[in-house]
Amino acid sequence: MSGQLRPGTFIRQDRIAEELQLSGTPVREGLMALRGEGFVVLKPRRGFVVAPLSGRDIHDLFVAQALLAGELAARATDELDPAAIASLEEIDGDVNRAAANGDVAEVERLNHEFHRFINLRADSARLSWMLSVSVRFAPRRFYATIPGWAEASARDHEAVLSAFRAGDAEAARTAMRTHVEHAGVLLAQHFDRPDNPAGTAPTSG
Repeated sequence: MSGQLRPGTFIRQDRIAEELQLSGTPVREGLMALRGEGFVVLKPRRGFVVAPLSGRDIHDLFVAQALLAGELAARATDELDPAAIASLEEIDGDVNRAAANGDVAEVERLNHEFHRFINLRADSARLSWMLSVSVRFAPRRFYATIPGWAEASARDHEAVLSAFRAGDAEAARTAMRTHVEHAGVLLAQHFDRPDNPAGTAPTSG
């Protein structure tokens, strides 16, 4: 995702083992797990290669995340009393101040706090777990690199909060889905930029 390993690059297991101070077995197990997730390809007698990844792949991941996050927001609606909504508004206010100051790392941290608060109130452990699995494919620490993401995140939260204030679960579902899908569109566009090494076409071989 970060572009440190470009698509088509062969992965040297011995180097990874040395860097992580591990034996070869857990390294290979990790690479096999990444193969199952579609991040690497195993070429017979040649080893593991970084798989190509496109903006469309990123967008698809966020579509799945949006469905889960929307359902969690809908379920959380009835559990958010005025005090809880006030806490979310306080977090959102901090998000807006951080965005105005151009502190994208702080926006990212507070955005995570905002969503975690909602997901915990939904009291749906299985759905939250499924969302956490999908989120692993697009680590949140890269959001801060997306042009316009901090400002979009701050704006989108208001629609979610309005739905919570009205006690409207369906509006909360829609607002959250729109918010997450918006983040996916921005990341996909960023990922497909020609100057982004993570989005380069795979090499031959």
